[in-house]
Amino acid sequence: MPNFSPLKNTLIWLVVLAGFAFALPNVVPSEQLAGWPTWLPHRQVPLGLDLRGGSDIVLKVDRESIVADRLESTIAAIARALRDADIGYTGLSGSGQEIQFRLRDASRAAAAREAIRALTAPVDAPDRTGSPIRELVADETAANEPLRLRLTDEGIDFRLSTALTQAIDVVRRRVGEVVAVEPVIRRRGNDRLSIQIPGLDDPQRLKDLLGQRGSVSLRWLDTSMPPQQALDTRPPAASKILYSLDDPPVPYLVERRALASAQDFADAQPGLDPKTGAPVVDVRLTAEASQRILPVLQSAPQRRFAIVLDGQVVSTPSLGEAIEGDIARLSADLSEEGAANLSALLRAGPLPVSLTVIEERTVGPEVGTNAIANGLTAGLVAAAAVAACMIGFYGFFGVVAVAAVIVNVVLIVAVLSLLGITLTLPGIAGIILTIGVAVDSNVLIYERLREEVRRSTEPLRKALDTGFSRVLRSIVDANLTMLIAGAILFFLGTGAIRGFAATLAIGSVTTILTAHSLTRRLIRGWYRRRRPKHLPRGIRTGFFAEADIRFMALRNPVFILMASLSLASLVLLVSIGLNMGADFKGGSLLELRSKAGTVDVADLRARLDDLNLAEVQIQELDSAGDILLRIPSQEAGDNADQTAMGLVRAELEDDYTFRRVEVVGPAVSGELTRAGTLAVAAAILAIIFYVWLRFDWKFAAGAVITTLHDVLLMLGFLVVTGIEFNLASLAALLTIVCYSLNDTMVIYDRVRENLARYHRMRLSVLIDASINQTLSRTILTAMTTALALVALYLFGESRLVQSFSATLLFGVVIGTISSIYIAGPVLILFNRRNNRLGGALGGRGTPSQDTATGAA
Repeated sequence: MPNFSPLKNTLIWLVVLAGFAFALPNVVPSEQLAGWPTWLPHRQVPLGLDLRGGSDIVLKVDRESIVADRLESTIAAIARALRDADIGYTGLSGSGQEIQFRLRDASRAAAAREAIRALTAPVDAPDRTGSPIRELVADETAANEPLRLRLTDEGIDFRLSTALTQAIDVVRRRVGEVVAVEPVIRRRGNDRLSIQIPGLDDPQRLKDLLGQRGSVSLRWLDTSMPPQQALDTRPPAASKILYSLDDPPVPYLVERRALASAQDFADAQPGLDPKTGAPVVDVRLTAEASQRILPVLQSAPQRRFAIVLDGQVVSTPSLGEAIEGDIARLSADLSEEGAANLSALLRAGPLPVSLTVIEERTVGPEVGTNAIANGLTAGLVAAAAVAACMIGFYGFFGVVAVAAVIVNVVLIVAVLSLLGITLTLPGIAGIILTIGVAVDSNVLIYERLREEVRRSTEPLRKALDTGFSRVLRSIVDANLTMLIAGAILFFLGTGAIRGFAATLAIGSVTTILTAHSLTRRLIRGWYRRRRPKHLPRGIRTGFFAEADIRFMALRNPVFILMASLSLASLVLLVSIGLNMGADFKGGSLLELRSKAGTVDVADLRARLDDLNLAEVQIQELDSAGDILLRIPSQEAGDNADQTAMGLVRAELEDDYTFRRVEVVGPAVSGELTRAGTLAVAAAILAIIFYVWLRFDWKFAAGAVITTLHDVLLMLGFLVVTGIEFNLASLAALLTIVCYSLNDTMVIYDRVRENLARYHRMRLSVLIDASINQTLSRTILTAMTTALALVALYLFGESRLVQSFSATLLFGVVIGTISSIYIAGPVLILFNRRNNRLGGALGGRGTPSQDTATGAA
C-alpha cells in the first residue's frame, strides 16, 4: 500500500472525530444538553414539521394595499404642499398608481411643480446603496391638461420590502399571543413570510390574528353634515366616509385625524362591561393621550366618536361612556374569543401592511411523534438488513463497509446540525439514497480489488493500490452527478425539494470521503497488521467472477418491451393523468380521526355538502376512524381556500381530531409546479452535460434516454396505483433519477475502460463483458437498497411513508433493469454502421487480448 502522508491521515481522522462530536448532541435529550460545557457542540438537527408536528404558514403581502396606502398618503402630501404654497387646485384624485389634479390658475404650473418637487425627489433605499429610487414621477402634460403623477413600480417594491421587514416583529408578537414557542420566521422571496411554529396543532386563532391588519383608532364623528349628504355631494376635506360592520353597512362621516391610535395604547386586556356584562376590551392609554383627551372629556362628555378597526366602524360610543381615567373601554358586539383576539391585536400592534395566508401545512404532534418513532424503527431494521447483507457477502471487508457507511451517516447528521439545515421526510429519502450509493461505492471498491488481485501477478499490496486508484474515477463520477443535482435542486427548488437536495448534496461529498478515503485507510491498517498474501476468505461474490451472461443477445425484445411500457405510461399520463395532490393543483388535504372511533361517511358527506365546497372526496384509511378529505381549490382568490378550511374546522372539530392539514392556494400551487419542473429539468440537463464532458455525446444521449425511460415508467406506476403526486413523490422521482444515473455511470465507466483496452471487440460483446464485470455490484447495490426500502415500507406505518417507499422500490427495480437493457442497446443503436465506439479513447490492446475476448 502507498505511504500516505501523516498530515493527510491526520486530517481524515480529525474530520471523522469532528463528525462524531457534532452529531453526538442528537442522541442526548435536550434538557441534558443544557448542562454540557459551553465548548462542546450543542446544536441538534432541526426536524421539519412533518417529523415533529406543528404548523407552517406562508403569508403574502397584499401589494394592492401597499398601492392604496401610498396613493392615499401621496394625495394627502400633495394637497398639503399645494396649500402651503397657496396654489389653488381642483379634482385631486387617484386611481391605481396614477394621480391627477387641475390648477385653478394654469399659469402657476411651474410653481406647482416646484411645490411638489420634494415628493418626486429620489430617496435612498437601504438595500441599494448609491442607487436612489424615485417613488413618484411627474408626467409631461400640456398647459391646458391636468397635471399627472405616477407611483413607480420600484417605489412600490421598496415600500413592500420595507413593510415586510417591519411586519416580522409584529408577526412574532402575535404568535407569542397564541403559543409560548419561539417561531421560525423567514422571508421567502420579495413579498412573503414563512412562519414555522412547532407543536401548534390548531392554527385557526393564529390565522385569524395574522389575517387582520389590526389598525385600531378612535376618531371623532363629523356632525357638520349627515353622512348621506356627504355621499351625495362631497365630504369635508378633513373628513371621510367609513362604513360599519353591519349588513347592510351603515355609513359614518368621521374625521381623518385620529383622536387616538396604536401609539397611544399602552396595554389592552379583555374584560366585561360592568353595566351589561358584555365582553369588552379595556385599553390603557398613554399619559400623553390621557392628557389630550381629558379636557374634551370634562367639557363635552356626550361627544361621540367612532372605534375604527381596519377601516371599518365597530361602534360609536360617547366619550363619557367609554373613557374613565386612563382606561378606554372598547365595546362592540364581541364574543369572549373576539375580545381576546382584539386585545391581542392591540398588544402586538398593527401590521404595516395587510397579509394573506396563502399556504398552510399543519401536522399534529401525535403524527410527528409517530413519524419519528416509525422512521427510527424502519431505519434500524434497514441498517441491520444492509449490514447483514454486506457482512454475509464480504466478511471482514463487509464490516469495514458497514463502519464506513455508519461514519457517512454520522457526517451527514453532523453537517445538518452544524449548518442548521432542517431534516424532513424527503430529506430522509436523500439519506437513503446516500446510504445506497455509499454501499454501492464500497461494493465497487471490493469488486475492483477482487478483480485486480485475480488477474494480477503483482504482490497483493500493488494490486490493492491499483484497484483503489482505478475505482476512484467511478466513485467521483457517480457522486459528482448527485452533487450537481443536489446543488441545482437546492437553489431552484422549494420546500420538500430543498430538504431532499440538501441531504443529497451533503451525502455526495461525505460518500467520497468515507467510501474511498476512509475505507482505504481501514484496509491499509488491516494490511499493515496482517501482511496477508491473499484477500480475506470471507468475500463470497466469486460466483459472479465467471459470469458470461449474454445480455445484449436479448436486447431487441427487451428494449421493445421496455419502450412499449414507456409509451403505455405516456398514454396513461396523458389520458388519465396523475392523482395530483394539493401541492400542485391547490386546495386542501385533511387527515382526520374520529373521536368516536368510527366514521359515518354518509353523515360526513351530508355535513360537507351543506358547506357548498364543490365535490369533496372522502377516503377511508386503513386505521378505523381515520379518513382523508380532499377539498378542491375554491378558485376565488388566495383567501378562498382558507375560508373553506375555517368552515370545515368549525363544522367537524367537535367530532374529529385534525391530524394533518395542507392548504395550498392556487398561486402557490402554480409556483410549486413551475419551480419543481424547472429544478428537475435543470438538474437533469446539468448531469447530462457533465456526462457529455466526461465521456462522449453518445454516452450522454444514452444517459438521457435511460433517464427519460425511468421517469416515464415511474409516472406510469403512479398513474396505475393512484398514489398521490405531491412534493414527496417528486422527491422520490428525483431519488430514482439519481439512482438510475449512478447505475448507468458505473456501467458506462467500465465500457469506456474496456474500449481503451479492446479496440476490435464487437460492441455488443464489449458491453456484455462490462455488465458482467460490474454485475456483482449491480445486484448487491439493488439488493441492499431494496432491503432498506422494504423495511421502510413495512415499519413506516404512515400512509405517506408507505406510498413513498413503494414508489422508490419500484424505481430501484426499473433503474437497475434500464441501466442494462436501455443504456447498453442505445450505445449499439448509435453505432450500427461499424458496431464500435470511441476508437481513439485509449491505446491499442494486444492482438491476443482483442481476439481472445472478442471470441468469447
